[in-house]
Amino acid sequence: MAEQARRRRGGGGAARRAERGTLNIETAGVITRAIPDFELLDEEALSTIEEQAETVLAEIGVAFVENPAALALWREAGAEVEGEIVRLPRGLARTLCATAPSSFTQIARNPAKSVEIGGRNLVLAPVYGPPFVRDEGGRRYATMGDFETFVKLGHMSKWLHHSGGTVCEPTDIPVSKRHLDMLMAHATLTDKPFMGSVTEPSRAADSVAFADILFGGLDGRCALTNLVNINSPLTFDATMMGALEVYAKAGQACIVSPFIVGGAMAPVTVAGTLVQVLAEVMAGVAYSQLVRPGAPVIFGAFVTSIDMGSGAPTFGTPEAAQITYGAGQLARRMGLPYRSGGSFCGSKLPDAQAAYETANTLNGALLAGVNFMLHACGWLEGGLVADFEKFVMDADQLGALHKMARGVVADAEVLDAIREVGPGGHYLGAAHTQARFKDAFWRSELFDYKPYETWAEEGGRDTRALASARVKKLLAAYEPPAMDPAVREALDAYVATRKEELPDSMI
Repeated sequence: MAEQARRRRGGGGAARRAERGTLNIETAGVITRAIPDFELLDEEALSTIEEQAETVLAEIGVAFVENPAALALWREAGAEVEGEIVRLPRGLARTLCATAPSSFTQIARNPAKSVEIGGRNLVLAPVYGPPFVRDEGGRRYATMGDFETFVKLGHMSKWLHHSGGTVCEPTDIPVSKRHLDMLMAHATLTDKPFMGSVTEPSRAADSVAFADILFGGLDGRCALTNLVNINSPLTFDATMMGALEVYAKAGQACIVSPFIVGGAMAPVTVAGTLVQVLAEVMAGVAYSQLVRPGAPVIFGAFVTSIDMGSGAPTFGTPEAAQITYGAGQLARRMGLPYRSGGSFCGSKLPDAQAAYETANTLNGALLAGVNFMLHACGWLEGGLVADFEKFVMDADQLGALHKMARGVVADAEVLDAIREVGPGGHYLGAAHTQARFKDAFWRSELFDYKPYETWAEEGGRDTRALASARVKKLLAAYEPPAMDPAVREALDAYVATRKEELPDSMI
């Protein structure tokens, strides 16, 4: 009887293999860490960095270029403005930053896929910004068709919570209009949350208007995140700040993120880079709160080191990890959600270099307490390339982050299992194993675990070949999520009208 019960619980081997072969599309919930954050810096180091960042803001200042309105806001807030340089009295930036929320919800078209950003949560979003793509045919400029393919893959990826933004740059459409096509792809090809445009303030305004139609009015809800990069060192340009102003006024979330190559755009030391990161983020977040107190914002840190021989950026290095850990501590002390990490690598192909560098970055970001991870899958060649095969390789590995983040809890039933098996037995048929084997161990949906003979008979495929096959499998099974026809009609009309109003331009 016991053996029959085990068979009923566990099923036959053929049934289990058939189950694994069936493509089951679901989206895992946002990661909530049950593991501690890695605290790299002690109190003395943190206090010193914070004090030095305040000195940078008070004595050196930051530049708000070609933005008289921003200078007027700063002057009214009590800052010293000299030309385009803004110097903030000690404590002013931190006081302003205190009105930003410690967490917020970004809504999705499917309410079950809305995400809470902040606290112990980790939201995973795909690669952002590459002008090139790589597939079986090699490296080439990205098209809108490629963009749509990435959005579909993201929709089909269990471990991704977010559709991202400019997953690749569709170069076959005028710059002045492509943001509209990208918004439409995110809105119609997936029901996960997505990002708005920041390449020009009017495109940010288009994004907000588009989201207002999609969600039937925003009503104080956050429907968009966006990426506002700071021109390090210490410069806030009018394009990025103009986009921030649009989103902050509308109550939409801005990731305020220095873009730093250590040794070139920031001091060469880890501690020195952290001083500049903190100063820049505090100034950017403070400005968002001048625009609208309480506007949601994320403390961003995108930092790479540099190869001092070639000048090329490097990824997955110990120094980059140390900066990621330290910035996480600084973000938590400010009470802000934290963005960093990703599938960073400098490799030209999804090879061993890409795997090592990506694994180092992904695991470091998990332990650093990152709340929003942009570039979580698909990144190649220092961010110049979005790669289809690496997209699914990385997306598969994100499952390991989900499992690692759960931590370990005591097993109240383990003694029953040990008693059942006893000395010299095995646990394969034990009730404890049969009840848990399906999810006891994380299992890649991509890697080959077959015996050598089977692997050889099936063509001896490497991981890249397996990933290519998975891309095809996912796209063949893709079905767009249902959408209210009236909403789709309204979006189509808005996009058509805006495209008629806008001139074709490649800048």
